[in-house]
Amino acid sequence: MTITSQHNPALKQLRRLARKHDRERSGMFLAEGEDLIAAAEQAGWPAEEGYRVAGSELGGKDFIDVEQTALAAVSTLGSGTRVIGVYEQRWAEKPKGPLCVCLHGVSDPGNVGTVLRSAKAFGASSVALGPGCADPYAPKAVRASMGAIFDVEIAHVESIAELPGERVALVAHAGEPLGGLAPGPVTLLVGAEREGLPAEVVAACERTAHIPIAAESLNAAMAATVALYEMTRRSGRDHDTVTTK
Repeated sequence: MTITSQHNPALKQLRRLARKHDRERSGMFLAEGEDLIAAAEQAGWPAEEGYRVAGSELGGKDFIDVEQTALAAVSTLGSGTRVIGVYEQRWAEKPKGPLCVCLHGVSDPGNVGTVLRSAKAFGASSVALGPGCADPYAPKAVRASMGAIFDVEIAHVESIAELPGERVALVAHAGEPLGGLAPGPVTLLVGAEREGLPAEVVAACERTAHIPIAAESLNAAMAATVALYEMTRRSGRDHDTVTTK
């Protein structure tokens, strides 16, 4: 069977999953494109449903053929897509160490997704999302994660006390240089670029540190990436060479 109309009930449901309310209600999310579908398969995360351009054979035998124009009409990508998978969201009960990064007030889903990608690259144990953070399962976040959404444990937190290890608040031009921290279990807390971390969050952390830079600040994703690299370097963890894409 090939779906030929964008008004097909199954395709209408795909369009709804672009909205946060419908993702929360259903507990599902979308992944679009061959790379993300392959990342899910490699991570052992099965699709609940799958749709592909007719004749492409993407996604495996259970994916349903759809005419290209109909699939493009429900895609969140401006250029359309050749394959879309529907997946169940997974949330960890609590964040894990020894290396965790916690975002607070990071409302841009692209930044959240990029932090997930960096967390995977540098071997972080988990990513914790505090109040005011974007949905990591939003289409923009999923794309920005470049497949890391299927590999990195994600947890919601409401309190600093829920975070593992020593809690280190990253604050521009405040505290000690990040490179001076002793290796050990740690959670790096990162706020939004403009607002930063709330004063009460900083006060609840054991330490405050900064990334020495010449500019005023870094955006959340860049700050988290640099901090994760520094902590990984200092801990002596061995990882395969990170490639760019």
